Amino acid sequence: MLPADEMTDATPTAPPGAQRVVLAGPWRLRRGGELPSLTLAYETWGELNAARDNVVLIYTGLSPSSHAAATAAHPEAGWWEYVIGPGKPIDTRRWFVVCVNSLGSCFGSTGPASLDPRSGRPYRLRFPYLSVEDIAHAGWDVVRSLDIERLRVVIGASLGGMSALALAIEYPEAVDQLVTISAATHATPSAIALRSLQREIIRSDPAWRDGDYASGAGPVQGMRLARKLGLISYRSAEEWLIRFGRERVEPSPAAFDPQFQVEAYLDANAGKFAQHFDANCYLYLSRAMDDFDIAEHGGSAGAGLSRIQARRTLVVGVETDSLFPLYQQREIAEGLDELGREVEFVALPSLQGHDAFLVDTARYTPLLCDFFARA
Repeated sequence: MLPADEMTDATPTAPPGAQRVVLAGPWRLRRGGELPSLTLAYETWGELNAARDNVVLIYTGLSPSSHAAATAAHPEAGWWEYVIGPGKPIDTRRWFVVCVNSLGSCFGSTGPASLDPRSGRPYRLRFPYLSVEDIAHAGWDVVRSLDIERLRVVIGASLGGMSALALAIEYPEAVDQLVTISAATHATPSAIALRSLQREIIRSDPAWRDGDYASGAGPVQGMRLARKLGLISYRSAEEWLIRFGRERVEPSPAAFDPQFQVEAYLDANAGKFAQHFDANCYLYLSRAMDDFDIAEHGGSAGAGLSRIQARRTLVVGVETDSLFPLYQQREIAEGLDELGREVEFVALPSLQGHDAFLVDTARYTPLLCDFFARA
C-alpha cells in the first residue's frame, strides 16, 4: 500500500462528467521512452452523424482542461464557452465536437502526476520526454477510439495550434480543414527565454524537491511567480493600461504588499492557478512548446508545411501578441499559399494579446462563425 501522500498526489483530476479512454501500450513517444498504457480525458458536445464526418477536434493550450464548454454533466462554463454550443460559432446542432486534455497535463490524462502502473508510484520526472507531436498523436488516438477515421476540422490556439499543425503534418489524410490561432511553426528565442525563466523559478522553489514533492506540498510559490510572468506575456501593455491604469487597492501597512490593482489581479490569478496545476506537468508541457519545430518534418518549415493536405486552412494572429508574434502566423499562411493551398490569414487588432482568443468575443465570434458556416 502506498503512503497517503503518494496516493493523493498521483491521481490527476478530470472535470466532472469527462470521459476517459484507456489505451494499451506500449505507447512510444517521439523523443524516446514509452508508456505502458495511456489514459486520456476528453469531453464531447453535439451528435455524431451517421456518416461520422461532422467531427471537430479541439486541442487546448498549456493550462486548460478538456472542459471547453458546459455539458449536462458539468454545467459550469468552460474556457471556450462563447465558441461551442447551439447557435455559436461551432454550432453543436451541426457538429460533433471533441476536446482532449493534453497528454502530459494534470486534468485526467496521463502525465507526470499519474501513477506509473509498473511501480505503483507517480511518474514525476521519470515521465518520458514529451513533444507536441506526442500530444497530437494522443488526441488522434482518442478520436480513433470513437471509431472516427477523418476529421472535418482540427482547431487549436497557442500550444493547441501547434498540436493541430503537428496532427495535420503527421496524419495529412485525416484532416479535412485546419484552424490555427496564435500558433507558430516553432518558438521564438524570446518565448523560449521566458518559459526557461518560468521553469527555473519553479525548480528553484525548495518545495519542488527535484520533482519529488507530495500533494499539497509542491512548489506553490514557484508556480505563483511563474504564472505571474506568464500572465504578463499573455496580455498587451495597451490592455494593462486601459484595464488597470494606475488604480490602487486599499492601502496596506506593509510596504511591499500589492499597492496597485494590477498587482492584486496577478496575485489572485496566480494563487488560484498554483493550487490546481501540477508543477511537473507544467514543466513538461512548457518544454514541449520550446522544442516544437516543424522543420524537423523534412528539413525546413516549408518542407514541414508541404505535408499538410488540408483543403482549407484558417490562420489567425493578433497584432498585439508578443509571445507568438504576428509574423509567425503570417509565415504559416504564406508557406501554405506558396504551396498552392487554400488558406486565409486574418490579423486581428485585439488589445488582449496572446489571450485574445479567450476573451475577444466581438472579433472571434464572426470570424469563426464564417469559417464553420462554410466548412
